[in-house]
Amino acid sequence: MEKPDVCWKDVAGLQEAKEALKKAVILPMNSLVFFPGKCTPWNSILLFGPPGIGKTYLVKAMATETSNSAFFSVSSSDLMSKWLGENDKLLKNLFELARQHKPAIIFIDEVDMLCDFENGAGGDAVCRIKTELLLQMQESDNNNNGILLLGATSRPWILDSAICRRFQKQIYIPLPNETARAQMLSLHLCNTSHSLNDDNIRELANKTQGYSCADIIIIVRQAQMQTVLKVQSATHFKKVRGPSRTNPGVMMDDLLTPCSPIDSGATEMTWMEVPDDKLQEPVVCMSDMLQSLAMVRPTVNAEYLLKVKKFTEDLGQKG
Repeated sequence: MEKPDVCWKDVAGLQEAKEALKKAVILPMNSLVFFPGKCTPWNSILLFGPPGIGKTYLVKAMATETSNSAFFSVSSSDLMSKWLGENDKLLKNLFELARQHKPAIIFIDEVDMLCDFENGAGGDAVCRIKTELLLQMQESDNNNNGILLLGATSRPWILDSAICRRFQKQIYIPLPNETARAQMLSLHLCNTSHSLNDDNIRELANKTQGYSCADIIIIVRQAQMQTVLKVQSATHFKKVRGPSRTNPGVMMDDLLTPCSPIDSGATEMTWMEVPDDKLQEPVVCMSDMLQSLAMVRPTVNAEYLLKVKKFTEDLGQKG
């Protein structure tokens, strides 16, 4: 069981997915008065989309919004055992535990790994756990027992039609659009000293078309590493004014930062000669981000997007 500390505001972009989850999960969990009589909320939802777009993060934010529900978060690997017959027992035990703490949300990440029929993996073990999953989903559907199953996958075409149809709703989580990418860049740079302005952020967001959330995080981290390399390779340092490393509320005039040998006040030394409490790392600038962007390529290719598009047209539902 988890108690996530992720909020909606921590998830940049994905507005359509957020709205879909609010209607499909948060409203039913928090306000059952809207579902009188035979009108029942969804009992199983499949989230699918490219890898690295924040499906797991989004689900944790949603679980925070439904604080009155127990939240069970597992990966498919948590339910896999090398012992014959153990896989389906682990899955059954998970649902039984959730029923003891209902209302409850079960989140299975990489749910496709439980039913990998494309590669013929697992043989009888795969059939057994698939059958158990279908039985548990059917019981939740028939009895409306306060259990919501959320499955996430970046390979929805791996799931066979029986599993796909048992998920009552499918929500596509797309790659972030330009507005979302700008929000992500700002969010991941907020705790880093940088000189980027709004125009720089918009330019970078425009240049990162086709990049996933994970790709953007790597771009920012790579740019942050550029400042470390500047310190390590510097041959000259100069004194600057800045906050104390040990007491940020105190300003100091003798901090040392890397500089060009021709800069005024430049002193020849290496970073190993600079006291730890006197080092002022250079801020992340636009050139660092552009250099990082040139090194990091998008991980989601056109072939993958075509597969997802076909799945969406065949079985998926948006919204």
